[in-house]
Amino acid sequence: MSDFEHVFEAPPEGAAADWTIPQDWAAYTEVEHSTWDTLYARQMKILPGRAADVFLKGLTALDLNTGGIPDFEIMNPKLQALTGWTVVCVPGLVPDEVFFDHLANRRFPSGQFIRKPDQLDYLQEPDIFHDVFGHVPMLTDPDFAAYMEAYGKGGQRAASLGMLQNLARLYWYTVEFGLMQDEGGLRIYGAGIVSSATESVFALEDPSPNRLGFGLERVMRTLYRIDDFQQVYFVIDGIEQLKRETLQDFGPIYQRLQGADDIAIDAILPTDRVFTRGTQAYATKGGRFAA
Repeated sequence: MSDFEHVFEAPPEGAAADWTIPQDWAAYTEVEHSTWDTLYARQMKILPGRAADVFLKGLTALDLNTGGIPDFEIMNPKLQALTGWTVVCVPGLVPDEVFFDHLANRRFPSGQFIRKPDQLDYLQEPDIFHDVFGHVPMLTDPDFAAYMEAYGKGGQRAASLGMLQNLARLYWYTVEFGLMQDEGGLRIYGAGIVSSATESVFALEDPSPNRLGFGLERVMRTLYRIDDFQQVYFVIDGIEQLKRETLQDFGPIYQRLQGADDIAIDAILPTDRVFTRGTQAYATKGGRFAA
């Protein structure tokens, strides 16, 4: 049974044609604001020394710790002044074409709801904490902002060519679960990691997962799982590398991928740059659900 509650076949009542809804910040309860504060405080005990500098700088620039869930009317002008992006509220998961259109126009869709107090450690669907705390600080960086816009435009093309599965893997292994080589060593920047107390530690310090150098086609061929810690993390040398490798014509890449086999999650290829050859002990022992 899916844990996803905020899934609709069409824009629900009160939503615009592009699936956006008002944030209605005044309607959040004290419990909901307290949940944000609890999650924020917990992550800030973990992330210094683990999160990439670009993420931490973005967090500071947006000042997301003013007490309770951020008000988009206050946050968006700061973000827009830095990179031209804004955050829009949506009722839950939106169709691919809607998601890509928002990204292509420098709008990041965020869930309007926040998890319940008994869901602090695991929530399968993205809420406002995952979306805003996890994703939005990276959008203050001009190169990452350009990458996300290009991803949105690329998604529109991939859909027409039947290559969405491969493009989704790129998003998964960068935007959601990417690692970066920073001045101090390996650091996390993917939203699925920085918004998770447990995976923030696992991704960098556990001996189980493989940590491999990023390669565009390698990533787009690699399977992934959505229900537990990752078995492999891909490491970029910096945002500039990500922007450089992805701001190109994907047409020839898609042609090559159509004849290529998928790569198993735990595989290490002879051509891989290996940062960590993981034991895969966590996965072989069965894993568990974890936020």
